[in-house]
Amino acid sequence: MALSAAKLGSSRAAPRMILLNHATVSSIHLKSSPSSIYARGVGPRYWHLSIVCKKEAGTPPTSSISKAPLQKDIENGSCLGLSSEEYNREACLDASEQESTVSITVFGASGDLAKKKIFPALFALYYEDCLPKHFTIFGYARSKMTDAELRTMVSKTLTCRIDKRENCGQKMEQFLERCFYHSGQYDLEESLAELDKKLKEQEAGRLSNRLFYLSIPPNIFIDVVKSASKSASSKNGWTRVIVEKPFGRDTESSAALTRGLKQYLEEDQIFRIDHYLGKELVENLSVLRFSNLVFEPLWSRQYIRNVQLTFSEDFGTEGRGGYFDNYGIIRDIMQNHLLQIFTLFAMETPISLDAEDIRNEKAKVLHSMKPLQLEDVVIGQYKSHTRNGISYPGYTDDKTVPKNSLTPTFAAAALFIDNARWDGVPFLMKAGKALHTKQAEIRVQFCHVPGNLYKRCFGTDIDLATNELIIRVQPDEAIYLKINNKLPGLGMKLDRSNLNLLYSSRYSKEIPDAYERLLLDAIEGERRLFIRSDELDAAWELFTPLLKELEEKKIAPELYPYGSRGPVGAHYLAAKYNVRWGDVNTSE
Repeated sequence: MALSAAKLGSSRAAPRMILLNHATVSSIHLKSSPSSIYARGVGPRYWHLSIVCKKEAGTPPTSSISKAPLQKDIENGSCLGLSSEEYNREACLDASEQESTVSITVFGASGDLAKKKIFPALFALYYEDCLPKHFTIFGYARSKMTDAELRTMVSKTLTCRIDKRENCGQKMEQFLERCFYHSGQYDLEESLAELDKKLKEQEAGRLSNRLFYLSIPPNIFIDVVKSASKSASSKNGWTRVIVEKPFGRDTESSAALTRGLKQYLEEDQIFRIDHYLGKELVENLSVLRFSNLVFEPLWSRQYIRNVQLTFSEDFGTEGRGGYFDNYGIIRDIMQNHLLQIFTLFAMETPISLDAEDIRNEKAKVLHSMKPLQLEDVVIGQYKSHTRNGISYPGYTDDKTVPKNSLTPTFAAAALFIDNARWDGVPFLMKAGKALHTKQAEIRVQFCHVPGNLYKRCFGTDIDLATNELIIRVQPDEAIYLKINNKLPGLGMKLDRSNLNLLYSSRYSKEIPDAYERLLLDAIEGERRLFIRSDELDAAWELFTPLLKELEEKKIAPELYPYGSRGPVGAHYLAAKYNVRWGDVNTSE
């Protein structure tokens, strides 16, 4: 069904969106809270979403990967080397007059991430008609493989939407026909030049836009970018590069990686991906806060007692200990996933939904934070444990992990922001492997009610009367608010109840995988959910001194049994700031 959108009326009128199909016309009026960024953003943003899957991804190119001297002979139609702004200003090419194509190259195509996440996400976008009319996907790796072998490998991980299974097999065949493979070295320009020839064959003279996904170890990022800049960048469209974490191990290595990339790329060509930013509940965080009048006035130290960000997995390293041992849980989870959610939660209201405005506010949060102190951190490592007759191995039982490893598989930390909104509010982070459950959530514990008339109904444990807002990122996505409520009956007995928005019950549509959203944004040039270099620098500045102190002093992690709630020290850390971890409540 063709879908189009139009804006009617003056700018001061309530935004209106008209959805047209061949049979009906319906009008939707949108009304937002006063001074909300979504008063401006909700209409255009959702109009954009309603047509994005049908438009060509051939918008004016943002820039070429090659930083060659500008060639602005507009009269001759040349636009090589122009930046996004220069291109738009000079309007050297009318994209509507020339068909465009998007070529997506996945480096590290034989790896687990490509097989389990990237190719399935690209197929899901194709299945939803969100990829442009003309597109090509190339897998690139050192392994020898034919196009047919790549397609066989990819087909094993493709699935169709649960709520949309019609023509599934046909769609898969059509998608796989667009997938090709090229074997080559990562540091040889000749290999990339051969790839360029194959890309041009598929592009067939169209306006070529190229997206390179670096699903490879960070030590070869720069080799690939260097070779691609000289041999495989687009000459008449945009070229963008998605960079997977880890972005270094500390401030120095991260800065060196950024400098290396920027020898061949502009900042607006680098898309540093953190897949947690693409999760539905994380993206909904700013909507919940800025588009609902009930929440924003409460979002400060006046009403919030503490904020908890937790990440737990119910499995260990499972044979990947060799990789994990080089980074540990702080680098792997806290410094990126949880810290990014932290900044979105705590940032001030951006002046618009523009990517740079949002990322500016996130960077301000990081620059306002106190450096992490060792006394505000607890680290742990899981040990073997037998439960119900089943033995679970410890971290150092993994054959890929050194027997004397001190790498933490668990960490808890208390962080603080030095600004007027959050002064004195503890933000508690907790992340770990081989814990009792798998989940990721944001938990907001509000202040106690002053002079609570019903405090005697809660006994001596006043924390039972605390209102909480929980945003469950995964699994079973949900938002729920804990309130105090009177039990039906003649007496005055209170109950703690949940006002619950469980996504699976409220929405029938399947929630897209985070990689789908982020890949689509990269194709469209939307940078809001990607990490800017100054954000990355500020994040490492917070954690690097702590990481160096842990390693230099060889601080031993506290051991905890596989499948437990983690080391006891985490509870002492919370108690230090008069906080009780919310996820230990078994009644939820």
